[in-house]
Formats: sequence, structure tokens, C-alpha cells
Amino acid sequence: MGISLKYLNRTVNEIIANGFPASFQIGMQSIIIGVFLGLLLGIVAALNRNGFWDYVSMILAVIGRSVPNFIIATLLQYWLASKWKLFPVSGWGTFAHTVLPSIALSFASLAIISRLMRASMLDVIGQDYIKTAKAKGLSPFEIVWRHMIRNAVLPVITVLGPLTAGIVTGTFVVERIYGIPGLGKYYVQSIYNNDYTMILGTTIFYSAILVFLVFVVDITYGLVDPRIRLAKGGK
Repeated sequence: MGISLKYLNRTVNEIIANGFPASFQIGMQSIIIGVFLGLLLGIVAALNRNGFWDYVSMILAVIGRSVPNFIIATLLQYWLASKWKLFPVSGWGTFAHTVLPSIALSFASLAIISRLMRASMLDVIGQDYIKTAKAKGLSPFEIVWRHMIRNAVLPVITVLGPLTAGIVTGTFVVERIYGIPGLGKYYVQSIYNNDYTMILGTTIFYSAILVFLVFVVDITYGLVDPRIRLAKGGK
């Protein structure tokens, strides 16, 4: 993709290859945390509508959506790293260095997924096939797992593609707070420095990841819900 106009002795490919692994690791860990906790909170909130856990999950969702991730990152850094000495304050090299930035980045995805899963679950709970499953004598676990979750999770899968692409390509502020040598800083600095080759390179790289993840989402639809699969010419 050419030579960087800012770093004249380095190619765009080399910069992306050096910065992306750190951003990818932090991004994937944050997505795993956000998806797991988001689905769990959304399911629990829907099954306990207007109850204690419903309010708790929605409060966490509001915090995740309204509080910027750099504020959460700073608070985590101050309390868990500086005050309680549970994790390193900043730096890169061990798994412990990845914990706090992953948690800070996971709040946004957790908020989106929990609210979306809750709304989808509430819509599914009122469907006729859920009443039929209860009338057939299926256990509550079977009803929730086989009938509710599999049908309610499709909207969540839809947002995972763009959400994952945005996180794994780097979040500049959080990376700067924790001193992570990720891809985000190069993308932002390239705009300030009018580094056109770097801007084009990172944009193409981000677009390729986005297209790939959207393709993966389309395949996942068919795995989760076989009715979506096209067979025999779509008939």
C-alpha cells in the first residue's frame, strides 16, 4: 500500500502488521466479555421483567451507552490498578496488561447487546410456539434454550459484524490511556499528519475486515436458524 508520508522509512503494510495484533487481541477479548455478559443480562432481564435483575441490567446498559469508554478506562485504571494494585497501570506484554482495556471497551458492546437481547426475548416470549412448547410439557430450560434464545439471538448477530470490526481495528483513546501499541493511534495520527497513504491503507484494511465479518454474520444466520438457509434454488 505504499510508503507512509510520516514514517518515510516504513511501509503502510508494515505499520498495519505491527499495530493490528495488539488491537485485535484487545478487541476480541472485549467482544467476548461484551457478548457473554450482554446476552446473560438481556436474557435474565427479559425473564424477570420489571424485577430487580431487569433494573440492574438496564442500569448497566445505560452506563455503557452514556459514559464514554475513556472515562470508564480511567476509573478502572485508578481503582483497580493504581489504588488496589490488581493490574498493571499501563504497558503491554502480558495478559494482565490486556484485562483493564478489554473491560473498558466491552461496556459499549455489553450495553447494545443486553438491550437488544432483552427486547428480542420479550417479543419471542409472547409468541404462540412458546405457549405450545409449555403445553407440551417441556422443561423451562428447554423452552428458554431451544425456543427463546435461538430465535431471539438473530438481531444480536446482526450487530456483531460492524461492532466487532470497529473494536478490533483499534480504539485510539483507550489504547493511549493504557499505552497499547495498537492500530488506532496510527489511523488518527495519519489524519492529523495528512498521511494519505496511511489513511487509504487503514481505511481499506478496515473495510476488508467489515466485509469479511458481515459475510461471517450471513453464514451464522443459517447455522443458528436453519429456516434461513437457501436450498434447491431458494425454493
